[in-house]
Amino acid sequence: MTERSAGLPSQKEVIELLDGEFARAGYEIEDVVVDPVARPPRITVVADGDDGLDLDSIAELSRTASTLLDEVDARSAPYVLEVTSPGVDRPLTAEKHFRRARGRKVDLMLSDGTQLTGRVGEIHDGVLCLVVRAGRQASFSVRELPLEGISKAVVQVEFSPPNPRELELAGQSGKEASA
Repeated sequence: MTERSAGLPSQKEVIELLDGEFARAGYEIEDVVVDPVARPPRITVVADGDDGLDLDSIAELSRTASTLLDEVDARSAPYVLEVTSPGVDRPLTAEKHFRRARGRKVDLMLSDGTQLTGRVGEIHDGVLCLVVRAGRQASFSVRELPLEGISKAVVQVEFSPPNPRELELAGQSGKEASA
């Protein structure tokens, strides 16, 4: 977070101003929240990319956003600018969210009320390949689910390393899922 001096632009203005630079850096703006009531007022930019968003990238995007906002807004009200990632509690609602969560364990609710837990694998033509445990043994299978049949999906926080076979079926070597 960096405290800056300037007025508060609208959500639309922030997106229009930053979108091109974030895209050139390989990131997409997921959301912008302008909170003039907070003390000090706050602008939060939520960004994500196919390879995630690390601290160095957040710092670089913050510098870029700060510079661009300073160039267009000469008003003097101080506010805090924060660039952040969506966080693990964000529901997966679009194909890009599932693609970015590849190798992660998720809880799903299907449209018919069925609940599933599995590891996100490949996504092709609107179909998610979900690696699920078959029985009590450490055997796994891949279940194909149309994305439109998923009513809710949330990434689980894992505290132990995943089974290597499970990662293999999800198309991961192990390094990607733990990053």
